[in-house]
Amino acid sequence: MLGRVLELRVHGVSNTPPGQILGLRPEPGVDPPQPWLVAGDTVTGFYRSSASGPDDPIVVEAYSWGQLTSGARTRRDVERALWTLLLPFALANVALHARPGIPADPDSERWGSRSGLTAWLIRLFCLSLTGTLVLALTGIGVDLIGWQCVDEHCLRRIPGPWEFLAHGWWSEHARALAVGLLVPLGVLAMLGLVAWRTYQYEAEMPADPVTVTARTPVEAPSDVTAGGEAPAAQPVDEPEPAEPPPGELANPLQDPTFWCGEGQLRRSAVLHLCTGAVVAAAVPLGTVLAMDPPRGVRAAVAWPTVAVLAAVVLIAVVALAQPSLTRRAGATPLGPRSITVAVLTGLGLAGTALCLLLPDGPAGTPLAELRPPAGCNRQPDLPQCGYDRSLPGFDWVIAWVGTGQLLLLIAVGSVARSGRRGLVAPVAATLLLTLGTAWSSDWLPVVPPAPAPLAAWHLVVPAVALAGTGLLLPRTRTDTESQPLEPHTDLAWGGRGPALVAGFGWVLCVSYCAGLLYWVTDRLTGAAPPGGRSAVVPPVPVMWAGLAFAVALVALGATAARAGVLFVRLRREEYADLVAAGHRLSGHDLRRCRDVSAYRALHRLIGEHAVQLVGDYAAAAGVLVTVGCAAVLSRSRPHPVSPTGGAAVVETVADVGAALLGWLPVLVAAVGMLVYRTDVVRRSVGVVWDVATFWPRAAHPLAPPSYAERAVPQLQTRAAGLLALSPPDPRGTDGIILSGHSQGTVICTAVILQLPTRWRRRIWFFSYGCQLTRLYGRVFPAYFGPDRLPVLAEVLTRPSGMLGWTNFWRNTDPVGWPVTAGERDVAVRDPEALHPSAGEVIDPPIRSHSGYPEAPEFHRERSRVAWQLRRAVPSPRRGFG
Repeated sequence: MLGRVLELRVHGVSNTPPGQILGLRPEPGVDPPQPWLVAGDTVTGFYRSSASGPDDPIVVEAYSWGQLTSGARTRRDVERALWTLLLPFALANVALHARPGIPADPDSERWGSRSGLTAWLIRLFCLSLTGTLVLALTGIGVDLIGWQCVDEHCLRRIPGPWEFLAHGWWSEHARALAVGLLVPLGVLAMLGLVAWRTYQYEAEMPADPVTVTARTPVEAPSDVTAGGEAPAAQPVDEPEPAEPPPGELANPLQDPTFWCGEGQLRRSAVLHLCTGAVVAAAVPLGTVLAMDPPRGVRAAVAWPTVAVLAAVVLIAVVALAQPSLTRRAGATPLGPRSITVAVLTGLGLAGTALCLLLPDGPAGTPLAELRPPAGCNRQPDLPQCGYDRSLPGFDWVIAWVGTGQLLLLIAVGSVARSGRRGLVAPVAATLLLTLGTAWSSDWLPVVPPAPAPLAAWHLVVPAVALAGTGLLLPRTRTDTESQPLEPHTDLAWGGRGPALVAGFGWVLCVSYCAGLLYWVTDRLTGAAPPGGRSAVVPPVPVMWAGLAFAVALVALGATAARAGVLFVRLRREEYADLVAAGHRLSGHDLRRCRDVSAYRALHRLIGEHAVQLVGDYAAAAGVLVTVGCAAVLSRSRPHPVSPTGGAAVVETVADVGAALLGWLPVLVAAVGMLVYRTDVVRRSVGVVWDVATFWPRAAHPLAPPSYAERAVPQLQTRAAGLLALSPPDPRGTDGIILSGHSQGTVICTAVILQLPTRWRRRIWFFSYGCQLTRLYGRVFPAYFGPDRLPVLAEVLTRPSGMLGWTNFWRNTDPVGWPVTAGERDVAVRDPEALHPSAGEVIDPPIRSHSGYPEAPEFHRERSRVAWQLRRAVPSPRRGFG
């Protein structure tokens, strides 16, 4: 008797319900059949149809992992919705995996190599991104609340008993700033707790499949045999063939520790949290040291504190390049470096708090004389009631941090594209900008004074332009000779992918932070009296963010319009191909041709033009950001106090952008909630979200957890465990068809590359709706590029030369394409016909990205593959054929 083959289906980003994955359809007047859970739990489970029996030649099983990301309603909806606020960190983390030239063996990567240097720069950028969030929170706690919110009228608007800051001892000197530090430090503590706890959410290492045998009887469902009893399991008489010794890794996904980074996550989380705490403490401490240099006891506390805080940053910067942090090695301990950083951070925070609580000294200008007085919203003519009432120096810090991050992003893109030589231009531009700023600020006593009109903000655009020349150097070529596999599969954005992905995360983070500052400012200010001014104002750089955000939306609209024009042109071309000259098609068929041509045009638009459109928008955003950095360094407002004419238009645009920014975090959180409650929103935003959270948190530990760190080991354990069962066990199978749809193909690829050779010989891979070449291969070349994706075909090739991989695609599927990596490509016709046939009364549906297992081509291929898998299993009457 022939054996049984299991088709294990893995869904994509839309979290298809298990019943729909299994193809269960309700009969008229009958409730739809419910699948039953055979392994796992309600979060990540394996389901089968209740109608499947032990004698079925092909059994279909569905693996549901969507509850980890875009699942249906659960009690964790709010928590997961808030994870969408961490999307900037997720994009920055993805940038690490978008590097070209990553060696297959992580132990062979050197710090000075192209990939190693790029990784270090990306980790530095991720550290600065944490600092950006902390600066925004410090702006809320230290600047808006501790510095500007000085009267009870303002403090009453803050939830909690904050009115004490307006009276007595706490209102004197810099003591209110120490209280304001509780806001950033409290949020950092919450993020650290979430990062620590979410590893238990994501991590589930696979059990050894060798130990999952049928030597011990296991209870089986009552319907596995006709009599309702499962046969007793028997020991295996014939041992499994010996596993060949492991060779050199050919793909980073083959690294056995790729999905096990608990120790790495905790070590990097300590560095990020401690550095964030240092940034928060440095803002008020730096103001005190600059405006009122300490003496006596205060000096004895302040300067050692500065040394300790500087040591934390130095250790973190060096540690980000060390193998102890960058290698994933399971649940390793924190190590002496992380413990040292944590201890030094605690000492630095204690010293900062003590320095702020001590009285001002007589060496400089007391901070009390610089602080805005109470009643500025009612009496704007009071002294110090200017339009910029931020903490002294805070605007300068925000402006220079943003400029430094822009130069760092350029360095990331230059090194990723051209190697170490690409670092020359960004480093030279940074040095020239630093020296030029020092010259214009008269910080170089031995150099003649700079010309009077020269200011630091004049130097930003030339410096960024000089740094950008590093992005134009020739690209470092790989050793492969098969680049590209086919048209539109070359490296995305000319090798600058890490900078572009991280740059979008940075822009989103800046938008979040500016929007949060705007929102808190509006809550603290309330309604200003006629002719009066707001009691609390955001920093001047944040005012520019509203104008920049509005312009960026206009550029995004222009990009969308260009995409629309391309879509119309492509649809006309496809319609012309469907409707030949001199046709005799009916009006109904012509309408159907228009519908089909629209899907085919979308297929070509995404596969041929999407990457280019994103790159064009990124170039426009880069120019806008460069001009914005120069604007914020000018320390001027985006519009005059009393605008007229064109200035009034600029003010209107800036106000609209500021209003949108103020509600941006709330809007993103609301969209995150809708992801789990509305199918349309889930499918729309699930692509970006599930791609971003597929990768482990190897660069930014505060990013949302990776669902693949649970899904991949679970699938690996399930497949290997079933294949390891002895023949008498009713749960056993002769072979497995690992069937992945859309994002499921990426998960299945990671599973196959992790499995031992003896199990891969009994697995056939079905991929459909697959974007491994056109999207993943271009953005993540080190894993799915033309020199790495063929590794998947090699490991699925039997000793006889037969390749166990079939890819299905449609020309109406936006992300379903041929892979062209050596697999067998099967084109699926869609729709099956233009008009009803075979007794049907409605048109055959255009399935586009769904319904592949229902296609006739899929059924024919599955029958052929099942026969091949059963032939490969020895029986008592024949050996290996």
